[in-house]
Amino acid sequence: MVTRAVTQLYDDVLRPSGLRVTQYSILATVARMGEASLKELEDALAVDQTTLTRSLNLLERGGVIERASHPDRRIKAKRLTPQGRRALAVARPLWAKAQDKVLREFGTNAWGDAQRRLTELLHVAVTKRRLGRERRLSPPRGAPRRRTRFRRVTERARLLRRERCEAA
Repeated sequence: MVTRAVTQLYDDVLRPSGLRVTQYSILATVARMGEASLKELEDALAVDQTTLTRSLNLLERGGVIERASHPDRRIKAKRLTPQGRRALAVARPLWAKAQDKVLREFGTNAWGDAQRRLTELLHVAVTKRRLGRERRLSPPRGAPRRRTRFRRVTERARLLRRERCEAA
């Protein structure tokens, strides 16, 4: 409920820029990094891949970000377009205005305390997500290796060769 209220406040203030606060966060992060892969953005924004991909597609259709060429073609890197830089330039002072309003309502000390606590929660969430990702990628110790199609075909060929040798 609190999150929605704060998001609504930022969205209302950012409306003249044509951006929502989530889009502003993505654009500001891409601008700060210069060029960012999907994985880098996931980690920097602590957002899941599905949500991020949906937002990036909307921003790309809106012409504010574009694909950046990357030596490894499998990596989907993004960068701001000139239109994206202009949108961010319009949105930054509006975001600062919303931030000032939050600071006035909250108070500087309460805001600093809230920010520290939220940062701690973010670190816990990111660490937990990273550990979960590592667990999904690597099988538990002692677990049998998953048989891929290549491995099954190779094993079948080996058995056929052995049967032929025994028959001869």
